[in-house]
Amino acid sequence: MYEPIRTKSVHTLADDDTRYPHRSREEELDIQLAGHLSALLAVTDELGLDSAADRIAVQVARLRGAPPARHAGRRRESPASLHRRAHTLAGRALVVAASRADTAAAILAAQRMDAHSAATENLVATP
Repeated sequence: MYEPIRTKSVHTLADDDTRYPHRSREEELDIQLAGHLSALLAVTDELGLDSAADRIAVQVARLRGAPPARHAGRRRESPASLHRRAHTLAGRALVVAASRADTAAAILAAQRMDAHSAATENLVATP
């Protein structure tokens, strides 16, 4: 009444197929965290916050194993919007750093969030 199964099941484990490289969850989180911190570094460089940018660059270099490319050009964007974007990027980095239990990156991201939040408030409060 039923035909026998002639093809490989779609439910076999992915580990059986070794043609593709596989990364661990920790490696994926490292890549994601380095990406968020690199984006934060670009905005921080654009704001001209050299000491903060240097601290972020150290974390990116630790995660990637090589020093990051630094932002050279400046766009004509308001400081308030740059601080808001940096705050958002630091928040994303904080979430990933917390999920991979990277204390150094989490502390740095939280400090950057506080600094950009305060800077945004000061820019809005100043007429």
